Amino acid sequence: MTTDDATPARHHKIVVDHLYKVFGADPEATIRRAEAGESKDDIYAETRSVAAVADVSFTVEPGEIFVVMGLSGSGKSTLIRCLNRLIEPTRGAIRLDGEDVVSLSAEALRELRAHKLSMVFQHFALFPHKTVGENVEFGLKVRGVAPDERRDKARRALAQVGLEAYAEVPPDNLSGGMQQRVGLARGLAVDPDIMLMDEPFSALDPLIRRDMQEELLALQARLHMTIIFITHDLHEALRVGDRIAIMKDGRFVQTGTPEQIVAAPADDYVAAFTRDVDRGRVFRAGRLAKSAPAVTPDEAPARARRRCEEAGLSAIHVVDADGVPQGILTRDELANDEGPGLGERMRRDFPVAGADQELIGLYGACAEGLPIAVLDEAGRLHGTLEPLRVFALLAGNGDGAASTREPAPAKEA
Repeated sequence: MTTDDATPARHHKIVVDHLYKVFGADPEATIRRAEAGESKDDIYAETRSVAAVADVSFTVEPGEIFVVMGLSGSGKSTLIRCLNRLIEPTRGAIRLDGEDVVSLSAEALRELRAHKLSMVFQHFALFPHKTVGENVEFGLKVRGVAPDERRDKARRALAQVGLEAYAEVPPDNLSGGMQQRVGLARGLAVDPDIMLMDEPFSALDPLIRRDMQEELLALQARLHMTIIFITHDLHEALRVGDRIAIMKDGRFVQTGTPEQIVAAPADDYVAAFTRDVDRGRVFRAGRLAKSAPAVTPDEAPARARRRCEEAGLSAIHVVDADGVPQGILTRDELANDEGPGLGERMRRDFPVAGADQELIGLYGACAEGLPIAVLDEAGRLHGTLEPLRVFALLAGNGDGAASTREPAPAKEA
């Protein structure tokens, strides 16, 4: 197993293993040079061949947005086109739900593209002589879906992106942002398992681009698609990605969550991208919270104190039978084994945050000096977050890097 963790491949939606794409006369010689560690520029100078994708391995989980971010020429668009074989890989494995894409026949590949994959491009690629609805129906028509059914699916897809009223108008009548929504609806209409998005919003004005990012995240919250998203914009990557791969010269130089990329850049190249990032809007309480013990109101003070000390906590939360925090007790307040029980001692006014809360909104909570209770969607205790750790992360001094860095993959660079 050579992918980026030890989970069996069948549990992943997408597995890419040691993928290469070489443009040039002698691919095998180019691959040998790349394996030996020669740079992309040096290889080209000697061979006039380019390893556009060089030994890339990664996995994508069901329902995940996996972002590949890199500058122009980094290989990211070549990579995404290899996944559906719009560009034929030179070497390596691509498996979708365990199916080997590289070995598929032409007919099986057409079936895969028709039923499992959709692709949204940077340029809208809409047919100007067809209506908006007919553009959205196109993939269904190719698939052989009956007219009434494909019209119904197209209108539902347009409704998902807020354009149902525009089904009968030509796409040239729409703004750039609306045209990109049509492109997104066309991808959604075929009910894909996997959506491939190649710089889908980069041609849009900044405000429209942000709206489209919000639209995508809202759709994802409802549909739980598996998405590979290509961008050259780190802020976009941080905003939409569950995980991000930073690509340079055909290779992945770092893969991780937005917090991991920003808190612990793997090298100077990644650090240069993250230097001006607003950390307060990247880090979220749920991903940084540490699992911590809690006690119930009827537990003995001595037991609560021991649990607090063993976990190295400055305070411990008191929860009810459902795990919902009711109060908090500091070590000092637990020092005396005699006296009232925990339910009477605990402070009922204590800082809390939702798991999705941005750190920029936690300054007030941190000012109290108590560990912040981070709650899940049901209001249960998800974990705790120490104020000093919040301030250190926002200051960018590297605190928390060890706890936010992903284990290094077996082979990604």
